[in-house]
Amino acid sequence: MLDSLLEPNFGADTLLLLPVLIALEAVLSADNAIALAAIAQGLGTAKLQKQALNLGLLAAFLLRVVLILSATWVIRFWQFELAGALYLLWLVFQYFTSDEEEVGGEAHHRGPRFRSLWQAIPVIAITDLAFSLDSVTTAIAISDEIWLVLTGGLIGVLSLRLMAGLFIRWLDEYTHLEDAGYLTVSLVGLRLLVRVIHPELVPPEFVMIGAIALLFIWGFSKRNQPLESTPVTEALPTVDGLEETRQHAVTALETRTETVEEVSAE
Repeated sequence: MLDSLLEPNFGADTLLLLPVLIALEAVLSADNAIALAAIAQGLGTAKLQKQALNLGLLAAFLLRVVLILSATWVIRFWQFELAGALYLLWLVFQYFTSDEEEVGGEAHHRGPRFRSLWQAIPVIAITDLAFSLDSVTTAIAISDEIWLVLTGGLIGVLSLRLMAGLFIRWLDEYTHLEDAGYLTVSLVGLRLLVRVIHPELVPPEFVMIGAIALLFIWGFSKRNQPLESTPVTEALPTVDGLEETRQHAVTALETRTETVEEVSAE
């Protein structure tokens, strides 16, 4: 592995693999992005969510580099994939068994909640690393050129950051999107688990991509209803209403004045 990094091959065949790896990273980043967006939503403000994604994915890229450089060693130990599978499935279990947060009388977010930025960053980085066990293994199977896999990984992280930012906004707009995202996480976790238990039963990539696409279609199938509010024109009094109020006030004042005059006369 390190030999291919120190003596890179820039031949035509190798360069033709670069767009393949970039496309692979982009496709495999979609389910990862929605999971990271849902995790970042556990922070209270948009500013903290953005910072968590930026710093979390920076740490995630460094972990990816370590994973890629040690990939030939890592893939010899099934315990790494088992740990990644159990971690992802634990995230899904935590999500579907937690109570929903109520916002405006409607169910909103039921993912993990964080008290500070530094609690969210390691969760984002470790979650991306668990996803990377699947994508990096696939990339290494396509090419053993480390610089090529690293380039694909860098572009994958950049696309991941872009998509995660979009998903944070979409999670508030679509009813089923967060559920769909965690279901895709469960698919990746189960895929890693099957690879450990019985590698021959691992479904091909196109089956995985098709299942994820169907979940995303369902996730985007229903928008959240906007909160009902009283229109401004209804909340403000009309001109007729103001005139009627003025007449009542004048009448009350005249009555009070007459009463005072009668008391004074007596």
